[in-house]
Amino acid sequence: MMPLVIGIDIGTSGARAVAMRPDFSIAGHSAVPLDRFGREGRDPKAWWQAVKAALTELLSGIDRAAVRAIAIDGTSGTLLPVDIAGQPLAEPLMYNDKVADDDILAAIAREAPAASATHGATSGLAKALRFQSVPGIAMVLHQADWIAGNLSGRFDVSDENNALKTGYDVEARRWPDWIAAAGMRMELLPRVVEPGDVTGNLTAAAAELFGLLRDVAVVAGTTDGCASFLATGAAAVGDGVTALGSSLTIKILSERPISAPRFGIYSHRLGDSWLAGGASNSGGKVLAQHFPLAQIIELSAAIDPTTTTGLDYYPLPAIGERFPIADPALPPRLMPRPADDANYLKAMFEGIAAIEALGYDRLAELGAPALTSVRSVGGGAANAVWTAIRQRKLGVTFLPALSDEAAAGTARLALQGASEAGLL
Repeated sequence: MMPLVIGIDIGTSGARAVAMRPDFSIAGHSAVPLDRFGREGRDPKAWWQAVKAALTELLSGIDRAAVRAIAIDGTSGTLLPVDIAGQPLAEPLMYNDKVADDDILAAIAREAPAASATHGATSGLAKALRFQSVPGIAMVLHQADWIAGNLSGRFDVSDENNALKTGYDVEARRWPDWIAAAGMRMELLPRVVEPGDVTGNLTAAAAELFGLLRDVAVVAGTTDGCASFLATGAAAVGDGVTALGSSLTIKILSERPISAPRFGIYSHRLGDSWLAGGASNSGGKVLAQHFPLAQIIELSAAIDPTTTTGLDYYPLPAIGERFPIADPALPPRLMPRPADDANYLKAMFEGIAAIEALGYDRLAELGAPALTSVRSVGGGAANAVWTAIRQRKLGVTFLPALSDEAAAGTARLALQGASEAGLL
């Protein structure tokens, strides 16, 4: 019997589960929308119902007795307060929710190092400080922590990736003293372990609920962003992943941490390496402002990617850029416009490819390694013409992404934990 592990991604729209073999091949997957169970994204009961449904569906198509480990990823910066039994005590604050408390924000600004990921109204630490006065609170947890706790019964542990925005020092591997100086009750912060560490086993109730063995390991997971990177198969220093969605996001694996608050750049720790990246406002959103998807597909067929338009575009959907140029007043540059729509689209493809190249160059300037390969995910990755333009601009090997499902990246962590625990 070939052993299996399971990765679960709880995102903004639903829960996804992937079963993975030790050779990283996928044995099954499932997806369940959150809106089937109530308020979209914000209700912990809906999170758990969606996870239960996704896991139940997945298990119906695989050998349950082969499952050795489970890991969870969740949205970065989503927190909730719980009591000693792990019961939520207040509505969670989601990844993009802002804490409107000037005293909390001022305390963080005063005490946090300049390079800390805790600055700003959406940080995990701001939310933890906001929650610590909730009556009956025993712990402040991240979304992935709480879901894992429903499986293991442990509501006191987190991972280094989720804890980063709450102030955890991933270089020293501890909660730093300045967090207490900012007013945080330190006993409310979970113990932090490395992604991929085994944190426990299924409770009797969870094993019975899903028809799994009691000795199935629960493994520390990660954030959705880190999981998406891992899912592609990128694993070596210099490996880059470009996400071509509504915005353009790039990430690279580095041998050292990269921090540049001006560009919104900080680094997640993955074992002995570091995942650094940045997000541009350019991307699919600006393309959609000018052409519907069907027309993009039609026009792409008329584009020769081996030639250049000679136009120097910086495609933005509105004024302002964050990375690789940090300028809130930067205007879009989309002129002059060719008479031919295919050339106009081609010039925008070239402009976004130039931004991507500048982004990787900027990371290198900040201390990241030179880019050696790129894997692409997101809707834009399917456009062969755009890919050819990007490949010519970047001048590195383009490799296929093994998966674009975050749950597959989390399953890789479950494999790591199961292997290190001798369960495979």
